[in-house]
Amino acid sequence: MESRRPPLVPAYRTLPEYVRHWAETVPDRRAFTFVDHPSARSRGVHRTLTWQGLDRRVRALAARLADRAEPGSRVALLCPQGTDYVTAFLAALSAQMVAVPLYPPGLAGHADRLAGVLADARPEVVVTSGRVLAEVEAFCGPSRAPVIAADPVAGASTGTAPPEARDAGATAYLQYTSGSTRAPAGVEITHANVVANARQALTAYGADTHPVTCVGWLPLYHDMGLVLSVAAPVVGGHLSVLMDPAAFLHEPARWLRLLAAHPRTVSAAPNFAYEYCATAVTDAQKAELRLDGVAALVNGSEPVRPGTVDRFHAAFAAQGLAPDVHCPSYGLAEATVFVSASAPGEPLRRFALDRDALAAGKALPARPDDADAVLLAGCGAPVDQQVRIVDPVSRTALSDGEVGEIWVQGSNVGRGYWNNEPQSRRVFGAVLAGVPGRWLRTGDLGTLLEGQLTVTGRLKDLIVVDGRNHYPQDVEGTAQDAHPAVRRDRLAAFGVPGVRRSEGERVVVVAEHARTSHLDEIDVPALTRAVRAAVSARHGLRLADVVLVAPGAVPRTSSGKVSRALTRTRYLEGAYAPRSAE
Repeated sequence: MESRRPPLVPAYRTLPEYVRHWAETVPDRRAFTFVDHPSARSRGVHRTLTWQGLDRRVRALAARLADRAEPGSRVALLCPQGTDYVTAFLAALSAQMVAVPLYPPGLAGHADRLAGVLADARPEVVVTSGRVLAEVEAFCGPSRAPVIAADPVAGASTGTAPPEARDAGATAYLQYTSGSTRAPAGVEITHANVVANARQALTAYGADTHPVTCVGWLPLYHDMGLVLSVAAPVVGGHLSVLMDPAAFLHEPARWLRLLAAHPRTVSAAPNFAYEYCATAVTDAQKAELRLDGVAALVNGSEPVRPGTVDRFHAAFAAQGLAPDVHCPSYGLAEATVFVSASAPGEPLRRFALDRDALAAGKALPARPDDADAVLLAGCGAPVDQQVRIVDPVSRTALSDGEVGEIWVQGSNVGRGYWNNEPQSRRVFGAVLAGVPGRWLRTGDLGTLLEGQLTVTGRLKDLIVVDGRNHYPQDVEGTAQDAHPAVRRDRLAAFGVPGVRRSEGERVVVVAEHARTSHLDEIDVPALTRAVRAAVSARHGLRLADVVLVAPGAVPRTSSGKVSRALTRTRYLEGAYAPRSAE
């Protein structure tokens, strides 16, 4: 699968060099705006940095970092969402150090993971914001690296020399994976990788030839948030408008207001966010929105459900939202983030596939009105990369329409995993029979249909019962449609060992109930019967267990995706007892 060409933008090798370029050419143009929501009723307090102001802050903080550590040292970023985060990330790169994008210890449910990542990365310096400095210092303790605040320091020198030319092949930052299927690992992303991927994303979403405004609430420690809200705007010279993820979750209309407030907006979110907006934004909130200026809405990070796209656009069609701005996309941290995307201005490509054939590794068409068909969205074509569908056992390329592992080759593919050479060789050093060069094994399953990369599932998540493959997200989609009290996109289907050795894998569904329902108001046996019946009828599966849990009980990764692996572990440990009757 070949690709389109990269954008024509100034050819610098690192992000700090781009910052300096824009500071010199358009010093007073807005670079980054953070919209804070200090109270529940707040409509947003805007704080903006121009390119010149950003450059000055980056230089000042880079000088402070250089006083504390040598080039090549790791710098952990434990800043809250905002311009301090942007400054700290770019300053670490400008000081020729290795940034480690993370989050403050106050992020609920992720303190253990944060401690584990810090132990793995072994940073020499920790950077945070002044308002959480005491909290970060207490978490890090006296035995760990010194903690400094990214806030501007009165009288601090900003220096006058432009950033030095540096090796584009040097590691710029460690992007820790979210850990949805395994323990978190730090991907070494080079300066060349992130610049290349930013350019690829700009081309994919039509931001290489027209000015756009990047609007984002995704956390900046997440690969998609970092590239689309920081790296791509820096390379393209575009304004980036940021808000806190918690502000979006509290009131999703805030995101839509920012989309409406700026010309030609480009934004990204996982599938659940579009479902959330379609159901939670009120008619009164819709009345104040004009969304005809939206240029592209990226849907990635988790499986794209065509039904969600339809509901989202139906919900906001009256606000002028064009039906062709939705861009299903595919990517992963090991490829910096972006691999492929549907282009804005094209209708959503959807494929109705025969369920039995898909389970056998063939993507054969089915009637769109067939209730048993699997409906998948195409994720477009790559930009300046190569993608192959490969048999993971024989390591030979498969033909279009055959399902296999997605392999990627391109200038955006990372160097490997930090401090894990064996795993790096296995994942980043794959050899494809008859094709030169090294390839990235993504661990994702997919196929090529009519020139579209179509993702079918995760290799490690695949459920195998009686020799037949089942995709967990497919089972989850059926389960959440079976009863209105099942919370959408907050459930996990997975396989567990049989009770007896002679038994094969059994299938379990753990689902949160909707926030609008109280557990004592739900007829749990009726819900369980509905889910079992729907899964049996559609997939030919007998569920071994259906467990209904409270909202928030299904664990998620730091990027917000449901962690099937951790849910499975907790289930096997008895964390969800008492279980429902079989």
